[in-house]
Amino acid sequence: MADAADPSDAEAFRRLGLGDEDRAAWTAAGLPADRFADWLTDRVARRPEGSRARAVYGAEEVHDWARRAILDALDPRPGDRLLDIGCGGGLLLRDAIRRGAAATGLDHSPTMVELARARAPGARIVLGSAERLPFPDRDFTLVSMAVMLFFLEDPVLALGEARRVLEPSGRLAVYTTGPELRGTEAAPEPIASRGHFHDDVRLADLARAAGFRDVVVVNEGGGQLLTGIR
Repeated sequence: MADAADPSDAEAFRRLGLGDEDRAAWTAAGLPADRFADWLTDRVARRPEGSRARAVYGAEEVHDWARRAILDALDPRPGDRLLDIGCGGGLLLRDAIRRGAAATGLDHSPTMVELARARAPGARIVLGSAERLPFPDRDFTLVSMAVMLFFLEDPVLALGEARRVLEPSGRLAVYTTGPELRGTEAAPEPIASRGHFHDDVRLADLARAAGFRDVVVVNEGGGQLLTGIR
């Protein structure tokens, strides 16, 4: 995914895995050419929209490693109330429900909200922002974030909101991308230049700054699993 793609070139869209629908959306946005990389980052990852986004984020294998790591860490069970922030296509919600938990998802992409409602029909899905969660204090026993902390401008604010909606001793699990993966397939350009990488120590410090305790970061090949307790 090159950073210097010419948005006026249809072939550039094809090289990026985008089609006519995406090119039409870019044209309709009416943005200057120097905003293309930001628009592209939103379209494919930060705020996914369109039929390609539905296909990618509805696929069974999308972020499956992150989903498994989070579910293993949280081990949702009957009686648990899980909130998945940045729920994408809703597969983590679906799997949590299969384990007996009640599940709520939040995403700021209308396309992802629609997709999650289809893929996890037993879940409550809400359109909203990670920095201003539309839920009361102490509403959940578990909170998860899968491959979305990377995009947050103020991660401490979002983690603080996650803590606010957790009940006492509620648990957090976050899966994100470490700086060693910058420029790889896991974090290609232009997305890498528009995200926020945190090394393991910094990532743990962010969670502690938000008020979490017993914070642990496990890094496997650049995939970081952050866990903590309210």
